[in-house]
Amino acid sequence: MDVALQSVASGITYEDYCKLDDGNRYELIGGELYVVPSPSAIHQNVSIALAATLYHFVLENQLGRVFTAPLDVYLTPKDLVQPDIIFISRERTDIIAEQNIQGAPDLVVEILSPSTAARDRTLKKDLYARHGVRELWIIHPLAQTVEVYRPTAVGFGDPIFYDRRGGVTVTSPLLPGLELDLNKIF
Repeated sequence: MDVALQSVASGITYEDYCKLDDGNRYELIGGELYVVPSPSAIHQNVSIALAATLYHFVLENQLGRVFTAPLDVYLTPKDLVQPDIIFISRERTDIIAEQNIQGAPDLVVEILSPSTAARDRTLKKDLYARHGVRELWIIHPLAQTVEVYRPTAVGFGDPIFYDRRGGVTVTSPLLPGLELDLNKIF
């Protein structure tokens, strides 16, 4: 089994999670505690470029709020994640608490790393679909691609693929007017 998918402990709740004080970052999925390693330099470059672009667009258009990891997103007492970037629409800012986000963000962005890619594509993707995330972007920084998932009646539908080399800009119904040039992200 891939080390990234092995959990540190099981049967953990949010209350237990809050008592952890060992300097590591963790996520809690289905009561399983997972270590979140520090991201690579390329991961950080993509994250900063995308977060800055989204932040300025959302601010200028008064659409809501943008946050970056590490910030806990509390979904249930046994499900707490730290997506790389999240957007919460102006209409839903009531889910923003002092210590965490209390509910599903409108948009979640996960930037793949070798140590977390399998978890991002399976456990977390399913978790986001179950809890009502309205759009999920999975970014592969080495391949320079973005996969956009939107909900259907049975989870997320097939992804829309965007490739930097294709010259296509990313758009989103959640962010009207956004035309994200991938050349400025990768």
